[in-house]
Amino acid sequence: MLSPETHFANAGNDRVAYQVLGSGSRDVVCTNGQWGHLDLDWDDPRCARFLRRLSSFCRLIRFNTRGTGLSDPRPRDGRSAEEHWAEDLIAVMDSAHSDTVTIFGWIDAGLFALPFAAKYPDRVSALVLMNATARLLRAPDYPEGQPPEFADRLIEFTRKTWGTEKGTLALMPSLGTDTQTLRALSRIYRAMATPKAVAEGTANYMNMDVRSALAAVRAPTLVMTRSNYRFAPMQHGQHIARHIKGARFIELPGADAMPWSESQDLILDQVEEFVTGARRGNKPERALLAVLFTDIVDSTKQAAILGDAAWRVLLDRHDQIQREQVAFFHGRLVDFAGDGCFAVFDRPDRAIECAQALSVALSAVGIPIRAGVHFGDVEQRDGGTLGGITVHIGARVAAVAGRGEIMVSRTVRDVLLGSEFQFLERGVRELKGVPGAWAVYALGVEREAGAQHGAPTDDPHA
Repeated sequence: MLSPETHFANAGNDRVAYQVLGSGSRDVVCTNGQWGHLDLDWDDPRCARFLRRLSSFCRLIRFNTRGTGLSDPRPRDGRSAEEHWAEDLIAVMDSAHSDTVTIFGWIDAGLFALPFAAKYPDRVSALVLMNATARLLRAPDYPEGQPPEFADRLIEFTRKTWGTEKGTLALMPSLGTDTQTLRALSRIYRAMATPKAVAEGTANYMNMDVRSALAAVRAPTLVMTRSNYRFAPMQHGQHIARHIKGARFIELPGADAMPWSESQDLILDQVEEFVTGARRGNKPERALLAVLFTDIVDSTKQAAILGDAAWRVLLDRHDQIQREQVAFFHGRLVDFAGDGCFAVFDRPDRAIECAQALSVALSAVGIPIRAGVHFGDVEQRDGGTLGGITVHIGARVAAVAGRGEIMVSRTVRDVLLGSEFQFLERGVRELKGVPGAWAVYALGVEREAGAQHGAPTDDPHA
């Protein structure tokens, strides 16, 4: 999904980036504290789904505080990150015409949101905190804190690993060996800020203690902590809940820092009920999308001829070309399905053009493919996966294509009638696992634009 329009509020002489989506009667500010990137967050399907559902029951406001993402650098005026964050939030609320908000924040957002709620009670209607702390390090009157040496280790670890797969895995241990997602998220984190800036911010985080603000918080407060979150264990969240009058604490399963990576529907159910007083439950999101499936022709035979090592090299090249072309045609690569791929596009013509470009580029490196395109209502499920009958039909249409052939459903043919594409009838087929009989069409004469204007590759013969 493309990100919503980005606006800019004025904080002194600086600009603070923010986005607004949804139209609920309650305003919710969603923040992870010091670091973020408003646009690139939407590249993570799980984060995008989380934000869309959140905006279904509120008017969602997101912002990048100065020093991160799309906002200007932090001013060097001697004031603290906490003061700048508060100034930025007020500027955004005023620009978005929001008098009072629920603040939903996680990780270091707690250290900024708690004193903000205490200082500006008329502007905060409620607080929702996750994996948050009012102080991180141990003290004589705070035995639940982390030991002093934890600070040095975390700062050094952040400096060395921020924006790498190792650093991302530390924040999101549920990803395990999912290299593709780790790589994509690490790219987003690199765009948020430099390792040096994040290490300096972490050092600032270590020195903050906002426990004195807890007793002054009057807003209804919900505190949630994941049971195995190692940076700020449950005792930190429990301390916050104990010291805010009427606050509620919930233990969540999992170990990840971000709320959209594990059991996001459980979290959103709690937030929705807390904010609105009712829980509608999750309804699968649906969207009209073009689905593209490709498959390598005679892959088993090729693998046997080449041997495992050479075949793995060829598959890596195949995957690289798939990523390049899908991105070039503004699609989203959902999965490498077996020896092919599954991608979605907002328009069927882009899916076909991508299929044409893939066929040319992959054939040039000795990888013949078949492809299938269908267009219809797609269900987006928890975790960012896609499903429904449209996906099944797309896969089955690809399965009946021949070597080098791009097959489409009648739906695609009908949508693109009158376009530059030519479609050749291939009869009515029974598609395995799909009710009824389906007319399918092969793409006719290859369009020059589709064949020649794909993303560049580094292969001299492509």
